[in-house]
Amino acid sequence: MSQLLQNKVAVITGSANGIGRTTALSLAESGANIGLLDFDQGRLEHVCAEIHELGRKAVSVPLDCTNGVHVASAFKRIRESLGEVDILVNGVGQSARERMTDFANANLDTFDFLIDVNLKSCVLCSHQVAAVMKARRAGKIINIASESAVNGSPRCWDYGAAKAGVIGFTRSVAQELAPFGVNVNAIAPGPVRTQAIDKMEKGLIDSIIAEIPMRRIAEPEDVANAILFFASDQSAFITGQTLLVNGGHWML
Repeated sequence: MSQLLQNKVAVITGSANGIGRTTALSLAESGANIGLLDFDQGRLEHVCAEIHELGRKAVSVPLDCTNGVHVASAFKRIRESLGEVDILVNGVGQSARERMTDFANANLDTFDFLIDVNLKSCVLCSHQVAAVMKARRAGKIINIASESAVNGSPRCWDYGAAKAGVIGFTRSVAQELAPFGVNVNAIAPGPVRTQAIDKMEKGLIDSIIAEIPMRRIAEPEDVANAILFFASDQSAFITGQTLLVNGGHWML
């Protein structure tokens, strides 16, 4: 096992499935103790058990990450159980999925939901760690955005707007915390093989793959590897950046 994150405390939101689960296991394999936050209690407890099997400590807290009171309570529990947070991965988020529509015919209630789950959750959780990281003059905040924030994906205007907010938030907080040795970065994945992708028709998946120069959809491990880089001291002089993990589908 790698020791890149030996005895660090990492909190991963949205860690019950997909990218979040894979990231939690990756950081644990690299030596970190893990705080797990997600709405899916059953899956969350399963991931917690997987981390214990790796010989690392883990605490799981089922909650709604858009609720400020619940978020504050969850971080209090994690601090009491594991110690101060060294690494925060804001992974909670989703697209409109079956409610996806063009802007002209949009139900703006969906927009409110996407802003809450993608951007507000990121702000609430980051606020729980920023002051302590600043005082300790160390810390890593990694926010999960999306290539939809930069490529103008059709029928993703609401999701793209929310994730563009994540990128803007990342850059502003990075500026504030950089003098105190705290790194704040974002990762913007393209299509990733998660439950949402697996539910798509094969023809649609094939058409997505055809547009990606590397001719495949990302695996959760591809994103987790990028997160591990930002979580480690290997990225010590990188802050305020957005890394596209998309097989070359969109290039900045």
